[in-house]
Amino acid sequence: MQDPFGRNISYLRVSVTDRCDLRCVYCIAEDMTFLPRREVLTIEELDRLCGAFIRMGVRKLRLTGGEPLVRREIMTLIRSLSAHLKTGALSELTLTTNGTQLAKYADGLAAAGIRRVNVSLDSLRPDTFKSITRWGKLENVLDGVMAAKAAGIKVKINAVALKGVNDGEVHDLVDWCGGNGFDLSFIEVMPMGDIGGERRMEQYYPLSELRTELQRRWTLKDTDYRTGGPASYVDCVETGQRIGFITPMTHNFCESCNRVRVTCTGQLFMCLGQEDSGDLRAAIRESEGDARLEAAIAEAISRKPRGHDFILDRRSSNVSVTRHMSVTGG
Repeated sequence: MQDPFGRNISYLRVSVTDRCDLRCVYCIAEDMTFLPRREVLTIEELDRLCGAFIRMGVRKLRLTGGEPLVRREIMTLIRSLSAHLKTGALSELTLTTNGTQLAKYADGLAAAGIRRVNVSLDSLRPDTFKSITRWGKLENVLDGVMAAKAAGIKVKINAVALKGVNDGEVHDLVDWCGGNGFDLSFIEVMPMGDIGGERRMEQYYPLSELRTELQRRWTLKDTDYRTGGPASYVDCVETGQRIGFITPMTHNFCESCNRVRVTCTGQLFMCLGQEDSGDLRAAIRESEGDARLEAAIAEAISRKPRGHDFILDRRSSNVSVTRHMSVTGG
């Protein structure tokens, strides 16, 4: 699949649920109203949808949420999708998780062919972690991370940089990840969804400033390493691990975008930072074969924009895109 700008679309991120067992302040409202279950694709429909994308050229598939591991029968879907790894049609099947359920599922994920997971972890301090997630327990996530490591799954930590919240522990995160053999990516907060009283301009910590802070202690060497995602990486000489920077606000990384996202309701978003979408649920539920589904995918890809429209400043609304990150998939 190619978009109008000649970019090959080979990476699909699928949200399997909008539900999450945490309420991170930059992602989701505390009193979030979740979707009616009838609107959410079934496990069988998700499997069918992913199969169509794989036939059309997707090689890397990431399951997201909400929190994907709270979805009932999620392992049924993962085991079914892992068959595409065995045939070679899919080169990687992975997921992004908050880690709360990893201790329960790590061995099963490894057995199904999951070789790598991204874990969202913004603080190593229990009080700060609880403040960010509103009620999360840090020890549950750390237990999950270590269970994944013990199962042979490569872990990458994703940390959203939050001014005045976790900006004082960026060195601790680098040190801890290095000591455990984990790569680490820092992410700028994105203006998506109404999150209540928190204004994102107050949360926003430019990664250019964060990188300058890291260089006070660590030796960072530029590298050409890429995972297919939006991060640019450096090698940290002292730890031997990579550090990534995902900068949707200070550096638009859209020129090499090879990704599309599907929500748990079957809405295909060609760009995280745009509202335009394609309805795949109707194509799935109103036809037995996949011809209509594949046509709907192709039509939507033909509308993929050049880049996003994220804006964050004190003169504008703190919401550039109305839907929450938990709906689109992280």
